[in-house]
Amino acid sequence: MLLDPVKSTSADPAVATSVKVLRKLHEGFAGSYIVRFWDGTVWKFGEGSAGFTLVLKHPGTLRAMFLHARNSAVGFGEAYIFDDFNIEGDSLAFAEWVSHLNHVDDPLSLWYRLSVAMLLLKLPKSIRQRDANLAGRPTKGDHRLTSDREAISYTYDLPGEVYELFLDRYLQYTCGYFTQPDDDLETAQRQKMDLICRKLRLKPGERLADFGCGWGGLLIYAAQEFGIDGTGFTLSKVQADYAYRAISQAGLQDRVRVELCDYREFHPKIPFDKATSVGVGEHIGHQNLKLFFAKVYECLRPGGLYLHHTINLAPNRRRPPWTAFSHKYVFPNGEMQTILFVLSTGTAAGFEIRDVENLREHYVPTLQGWVRKLEANRDRVRELAGEVRYRIFHLYMSGATQGFKKGIYNLTQSLFAKLDHGSAEVPPTRADLYA
Repeated sequence: MLLDPVKSTSADPAVATSVKVLRKLHEGFAGSYIVRFWDGTVWKFGEGSAGFTLVLKHPGTLRAMFLHARNSAVGFGEAYIFDDFNIEGDSLAFAEWVSHLNHVDDPLSLWYRLSVAMLLLKLPKSIRQRDANLAGRPTKGDHRLTSDREAISYTYDLPGEVYELFLDRYLQYTCGYFTQPDDDLETAQRQKMDLICRKLRLKPGERLADFGCGWGGLLIYAAQEFGIDGTGFTLSKVQADYAYRAISQAGLQDRVRVELCDYREFHPKIPFDKATSVGVGEHIGHQNLKLFFAKVYECLRPGGLYLHHTINLAPNRRRPPWTAFSHKYVFPNGEMQTILFVLSTGTAAGFEIRDVENLREHYVPTLQGWVRKLEANRDRVRELAGEVRYRIFHLYMSGATQGFKKGIYNLTQSLFAKLDHGSAEVPPTRADLYA
């Protein structure tokens, strides 16, 4: 319901049209928010205290957000990162509103959608200049090595300090593991790494391969806490350089190393005891997942274990509309598989499935923690990465909370074994994981 406006008059007819659009979009939304228009007019939608303020910068803002010529999901995201609108207040409450918008017309008639479109067409086409170079994204390609290298460079070849400003000290850019509701990011990420190491049943002196090792955090943790000898692989030179320094500072250069190469380029002389990939499956793509599993299988000794930690699209769910924005501006070449596809591909490579766990709910507080830290350090992030890149991070992480809340995404850890004449080196129960 539209309540009394804080300021009730405006000479700009686009304000009245925009209010009509918002009234339609607000139908069925339980929250409350404030809208501040370009001419200073302020309206409040919903009852109770407002969760956020939506700041519309010009008369064509809503048209840019919802009627972009190429793709409405991409257009909505671009309207934010290129400053057609701004968010003040609780960005996670804003994400709840966006989630409502993505489903508002699902059960409704074509007439509803047409009526919204007709109102949007009354607004001017005053879309601000989109300088795509500000985002620095590569063109979308296939999953050849050159395309994947370019995509990984776009996502990860930022100064390590950028990620230090919103991640934990181990720079874990993946889901944490919260054993208590009040766990902070540092605790949750240590617990995640510990869980991975225990699922692999790591022992001192074992050789661990970490595919897509990022900034080296898991390798360092596993070496310090479990006594392993580790080798990591990354396509990002900036990540590799950062990992070299972190390994040296930890005094682990005799036991931990990082190689700047793709999994397709790696040919170990001695097999590994254990292997892991954390947040890598999303970058590999459907067509190459079979090749990736075959490479991991090849690298392990008989009896070795492999843990695959990845975001999956929930089975029998359609891809969310914001996927197009993520593919264009966040993770170029990124593809999510269902857990069913992952498991079948792993077994086709020769692995036996030993354990599968869905940690979906843990990603919500992880993302919320990242968003709060990002906002607290926004000025420094903008200085290092630019305004557009800051907004990409902000929109992506705020919005992704809804994907995990609604069950559109899963976060699964799957443990595979390379059998040794039918034997798998795992205990008969999971009791040791929680001892």
